[in-house]
Amino acid sequence: MDGMDHGMASPPSSMNMNNNTGMMMTMHMTFFWGKNSQILFSGWPGTSSGMYALALIFVFVLAVLVEWLSHCRLIKPESNHVVAGLIQTSLHAMRVGLAYLVMLAVMSFNGGVFLIAVVGHTLGFLLFGSRLFKKSTPPSKTSDLPPC
Repeated sequence: MDGMDHGMASPPSSMNMNNNTGMMMTMHMTFFWGKNSQILFSGWPGTSSGMYALALIFVFVLAVLVEWLSHCRLIKPESNHVVAGLIQTSLHAMRVGLAYLVMLAVMSFNGGVFLIAVVGHTLGFLLFGSRLFKKSTPPSKTSDLPPC
């Protein structure tokens, strides 16, 4: 190439948006580090360090809950198949909903949120999915829900 641009502009890495409170919030399109972010809800956590820490704890708990739901055994084998099917469907809906909330939080492109979501899934798997705390070999069915 001859070093010319040929009219192709690179997309912006962030966009400024007004959040109806008179404050301008920046929506990032690439990963960034910082507490001034918007995660899941408009204006939350904002610019407060305490609210950012709460948002990270919330994302962490969501990720751990997704792993718990993926590996829990709440339905007794002798349960009525209709009731068991309804409970299993409800558990699946909760797992999918929580997993989508974690995904939407990660889509804030905040590096801290991404790392805390990975740590939450990892710790959740360590506690509920791995054999670390299980004394025997795993039974043929290890959870009520199929793998994600």
